[in-house]
Amino acid sequence: MAAETKIDPMHQFQISPLAGHLDGTPFVFTNSALWMFVVLALVWVFMLGGMRRQLVPGRWQLMVEGITGFVTSMLATSVGPEGRKYVPWVFTIFMFILFANLLGLMPFALVGAQPFTVTSQFTVTGVMAIISFSIVLVTGFWRHGIKFFKLFIPHGTPIGLLPLIFLIELLSFMVRPFSLALRLFVAMIAGHILVEVFGSFVVQGFAAGGAMGPAIAILSFVFIAGVMALEVLVCAIQAYVFALLTSLYINDAVNLH
Repeated sequence: MAAETKIDPMHQFQISPLAGHLDGTPFVFTNSALWMFVVLALVWVFMLGGMRRQLVPGRWQLMVEGITGFVTSMLATSVGPEGRKYVPWVFTIFMFILFANLLGLMPFALVGAQPFTVTSQFTVTGVMAIISFSIVLVTGFWRHGIKFFKLFIPHGTPIGLLPLIFLIELLSFMVRPFSLALRLFVAMIAGHILVEVFGSFVVQGFAAGGAMGPAIAILSFVFIAGVMALEVLVCAIQAYVFALLTSLYINDAVNLH
């Protein structure tokens, strides 16, 4: 019976081909790609519905304008007046991450569709981090040229420590895209694994029978409810953190802080 009720918490992150084969075929359409298209479609519908410019804004338009204003304000605070140039990218990653995170929590399995959290894939978060980092590098060298390297020399650094401090600051700067991608990836994968593990406790608890089995199952279900509530909060926080850190990194390139 234990073998029949065993649940693999990592199975939900498995990339499966929907068209083609994962055997070296150049073009393969996977479940990850499918859910990325779903996320993009939802973001497009959300934005399209909020761009009607009604004289008396409805709730939908207010939500879109509120999120747009929120991202614009964040960049204005982090970067300054020039932050408006970067609103399209920061807004895009914020919305994509938010929708992807929330979509992965939806109980679509009840109707036979297994949701896939694309932000639980390090390649996806890594690509977004690399694009953000590339914007920082291009902006920094375009605006400041060779003076961009002053970013790695804090004010007041003793001359004798300049080489060491420069290398430390440069290494810290180069690690930024990795840490940016890893933070989102770990947060998403950890929460989903936790829910899956408690879910297996529910199944195995009821399958075990006796007095302790159902009690453990019910307790695990309560934990699942709490974790899911926390996960909804984490979904929004991780989208905000990714966008905020991107804004702060852009600020370093623009203002050499």
